Amino acid sequence: MTPSPATPTRTSRLALLLGDPCGIGPEIVARVLAEEPEPDRTTPGYDGVNIIVIGEPWILDWGAQCAGLSLELPHYNSPEDLPPSPPGPVLLTGPAFPQAEHTPGRVSPAAGRYVLQTLDYAADLARAGLVDGITYASLNKKAMHAAGSRHEDELRYFAERLGDSGYVGEVNTMDGLWTSRVTSHIPLRAVYEHIAVDAILPAIRLIHNTIRRSGLPAPRLAVAGLNPHAGEGGLFGSEEIDVIRPAVEAAQEEDIAASGPYPPDTVFLRASRGEFDGVVTMYHDQGQIAMKLLGFERGVTVHGGLSTPITTPAHGTAFDIVGRGVASPQALKQALKLCAQMLTPGASNPPVQRSI
Repeated sequence: MTPSPATPTRTSRLALLLGDPCGIGPEIVARVLAEEPEPDRTTPGYDGVNIIVIGEPWILDWGAQCAGLSLELPHYNSPEDLPPSPPGPVLLTGPAFPQAEHTPGRVSPAAGRYVLQTLDYAADLARAGLVDGITYASLNKKAMHAAGSRHEDELRYFAERLGDSGYVGEVNTMDGLWTSRVTSHIPLRAVYEHIAVDAILPAIRLIHNTIRRSGLPAPRLAVAGLNPHAGEGGLFGSEEIDVIRPAVEAAQEEDIAASGPYPPDTVFLRASRGEFDGVVTMYHDQGQIAMKLLGFERGVTVHGGLSTPITTPAHGTAFDIVGRGVASPQALKQALKLCAQMLTPGASNPPVQRSI
């Protein structure tokens, strides 16, 4: 594919990927696309943004059948053929995936290979300026690794493909509450050795910039402690005194509205009551358990630090309910809305380091 430059006068384009074809992704994409437009809108809640669905037509049709729906989208085979301002969502054929290799509800290296090819395709469109943001339905890391991915997650995969060389990290959000984490997909016993000022400060900057990119100019951030009761003045650990507080103070010197460290067992209670817009946690489950309890079906993951806004539902591929027509589209809908919001001209867009 050799994409041509984007047409300057076109409306913003949001690429919507079907996710792992053996999971609930195609089904929930179909549900979102089938929703009735909201008043005075051509698409369901995404003003001024064109939805470009990327994937095999038969996969989307299969997802629609699982959901008991019938979809008819304008269909294009080349990005150069896309109209500058279509009246609604359109379908752009992506990489091929043979129906004979489709095994719903099972981890599949073939599906993982198809997913990687689709991520490549969407990232290349973004680099060429042919799409402005990406939302993808849930993927399966085991399938992707079986297909040859050497990255720990999709975020790092996208960073390499987009050529983004700066600090990146997952940021999660639900109902206006955001969270980021200093460490992510590592063993719990390894967390302590990664807690340092030069690890915490970038995580604070990341969530600050990501929230600003969504349109909130001065987010209020709480930083969680590492130990029970935030160390209880050093009684249960000194990381709060020696490392976390200095990182918070360094962020404050950069005019970031950060405070803490706060006891991890109460900070999300305070945030959920509106005291903070975001919480920086020290490790994966410290924030993920709280956020998923607050609203698992509405959670969204943002790939923070990338040059292209990328969002995805916070839930997985749900192989156990594939094809039953019961999968909820709410998290995907929220992911689409957030990505569209990040494409709004009024949103603040801090610079991102990109390698050429």
